[in-house]
This record gives sequence, structure tokens and C-alpha cells, in this order.
Amino acid sequence: MLRQLLLSEIDTSSRGGAGWTLLAAEFPTIAVLPLASGEGSQVLYLDVEEWQAPGFDPFSWDHRVFSAASAENLALHLVGACGEPLAHAALEILTRYQGLIGRRNAASSGELFNRILERHRALHDLNKPLVRADYQHALDAWQWVLRLAPNADLAVQVAALFHDVERLLSEAKVRVEHEAEDSQIFKDAHAALGAELTCALLEELQVDAVTCERVHWLITRHERPGEDSALALINDADALSFFSLNSSGFIRYFSPEHTRRKVASTLARLRPEQHARLGQMRLPPGVRALLDERLRSAHPAWREGAA
Repeated sequence: MLRQLLLSEIDTSSRGGAGWTLLAAEFPTIAVLPLASGEGSQVLYLDVEEWQAPGFDPFSWDHRVFSAASAENLALHLVGACGEPLAHAALEILTRYQGLIGRRNAASSGELFNRILERHRALHDLNKPLVRADYQHALDAWQWVLRLAPNADLAVQVAALFHDVERLLSEAKVRVEHEAEDSQIFKDAHAALGAELTCALLEELQVDAVTCERVHWLITRHERPGEDSALALINDADALSFFSLNSSGFIRYFSPEHTRRKVASTLARLRPEQHARLGQMRLPPGVRALLDERLRSAHPAWREGAA
């Protein structure tokens, strides 16, 4: 699990300003320490200058970073910037790889949630690229829920973790949703079956009936955003995870026009008060262009990169 950000000695002296304050607020469990403090950890060297280069796609780092996730104590050593630019890059990097952090709260700290995570992991054959992407998205959506709502209850966290579990049946080898005659009917069926699969698993783990019922309700409705605050939270987390993590793979897999529609529909699911979060992530250039285009059409005063 990811536990530390390590900085060269010269960089630790410049840890002041709003960027570092925001980083600490967004990732309170990550220790930012001098490089010498990384003894005993698996240290992964990352060049921030490469990350910040024009045209950079964070997809190119994914294999290296996710492959290091098996380490019990993973530390990222960041070099190539200092001061506020380093803080902003660190925020973007942690945002992309927050699924490796495993942030929890009181509702998800016990043995029950450990068993839920173990069963969730066992469902996923990570040798299949699409399944691996869905697994990473599930962890990331769960982490977004806790980042947006640190006191989120057990039902909301479980619903975020399992909201797309039905894809293991319908889309483990190839994506088919875009071929459906009626996209909403496909999504509703996906959500309904996912809710049934999840609650069957929770019952096996002896999760209480009230939590199971709430999880079932949330997953069943997650493709139709409503006014329920927990449902809105899951939709925000799902949308933010698409942009921060999955959009790189999406734009490679689908046509430009389908990607344009996906960007538009995902942005529509995200509550306006969460738009500022789009500025805390490094998007692939093609997705950033589509997102800025969509935001400018909705808000004429929008500037590129203003998110």
C-alpha cells in the first residue's frame, strides 16, 4: 500500500504554501518525508518533470506504479520540481493512484470490511485487461467516496466498491454497452443485476439486512442520478474516477466521437460543486481538450485548465 511521498532534501525545505496545505488536507494518511526516511520501504522513483511535460499521458506510468502496489509499504520518490509546482504534481499523482492508498474510516476499518475487500478482489481476474481496469476503477471510486465524504457509512462505501460488478459477466472480454439499442435499458439492467450479485455476496458474509437493503437500493439506481445525497455522492465518485483514472484507457479503446459523448455524459453526472476537483488531476491530452470544449460550451467564460 502507498504510505509515503519522499522528497530530496532540497525540496523538503520548500514545503510551504497553499499547494502543500491542500495536499495534506486531501491525503492526510500520506506522510511527506525526506528521502532518507524511506528506509525499509519499496521506493519508486518518479520524475515530475516528465509528468508535467506537454502532451504527457499518465497512462504511460500506470503499469510501473500499479505493479509496485504489492509492496506492503510503498513510497514514491518525487524529483524534477520544487515548491508549489511539486506540490501540485504530487496532488495529481496521488489522485491518480489513490486506489493504492486504501484510505478507510470507522465504518470500514474492521474485519468485516477486510472480508468484503478480499471477496471483491477474488472476483476479479487481473490477467484480463478490462477486468483489471474495472477493479482499479472500483477501488478508486471507493477512495473518491471517502475523499469527498470522510464519514461515509458502510453501505455507501460498499455500493461504490461494487457498483460495476455486473461487468464481470457482460464486459469482461469486450465492451458492449455502446452497441446496445437503448443505452439506458442496458444500464438499468447492469445496475439491477449488479445489486443482486452484491447482496448475495454480502449475505454470505453475514452483513446485516439494513445495510444490504441500502446497498441494493444504491447500486440499482446508480445509473439514474437522483436527489438522494448518498446516490449523488456515488455518482460524483464514479464520474471523478472516470476522469482521473479510466479516461486514458477509454480514449484508446473507443472512437473519438464515442469518447466525446462519454465525456459529456460523465460531466453531466458530476455536481457543479465538484468541478474544481477536475483541476486536481492530470488528464490525457485528448480528454482534457474534450472536457475543456464541453465546459466552454456550458460556461462561455471558461478558460482552458481552469478546472
